[in-house]
Amino acid sequence: MPGDGRPRVLVFDVNETLTDLTPLAARMAETGLPEQSLPVWFAGVLRDGIALSLAGGHARFGDVARDGLRTLAASAQGVADPEAAADHVLAALPRLPLHPDVPDGVRALRAAGYRLVTLTNGAAGTTRAVLDRGGLTDCFEAHLDVEAVGRWKPAREPYAHAVAAVGVPADEVVLVSVHPWDIDGAARAGLATAWLRRTPQPYPATRLPAAIEATGLRDLAERLGAQGRLIDGEDIG
Repeated sequence: MPGDGRPRVLVFDVNETLTDLTPLAARMAETGLPEQSLPVWFAGVLRDGIALSLAGGHARFGDVARDGLRTLAASAQGVADPEAAADHVLAALPRLPLHPDVPDGVRALRAAGYRLVTLTNGAAGTTRAVLDRGGLTDCFEAHLDVEAVGRWKPAREPYAHAVAAVGVPADEVVLVSVHPWDIDGAARAGLATAWLRRTPQPYPATRLPAAIEATGLRDLAERLGAQGRLIDGEDIG
């Protein structure tokens, strides 16, 4: 049943929302791949994984990511061993840095009383490794991925899985992401949404809008606090 609309649980996307992928460009360059191929590769990973879901198939993030790297390596001069190149790039995923606003922002949100979990198209183990290295282990109660349902976000099933895992109504769960397609998918699944605008790019007019827009997690904490005080005149923290 619907709740009272009061945000209680924040579900975080991981890649590019919490983690900074830019160090992967240097790893690609070390293998002979062009650094500027990073955004093309990552967009292709999302495209192919989501396309598989739409077609009724499924593959793990790492396998789709490897396919993309092998394809890039096959057309790049100077890559002697495409498999080794893929290994070198993918090995860096658990060691990716967090965006600078993430540690303080996460702690502020947790101190305000929010329950925090992650939901990724990648692997929950990779998420755990990154957040452990960032000293945020105790701030999150669970790390979820799409393997439990066999479909990538923005299909409805991963969001429903997250809602079931936290045990509260969907309208009390806020999906936090930098990806408009993720925001749109969560909104269509009945979750509240918060878009982190980390770049100057506008939000697409063709997607369902986010309920909250913030420039980072500290900003999000402040905005959620203000929203909470407007609900029945009470502070949700």
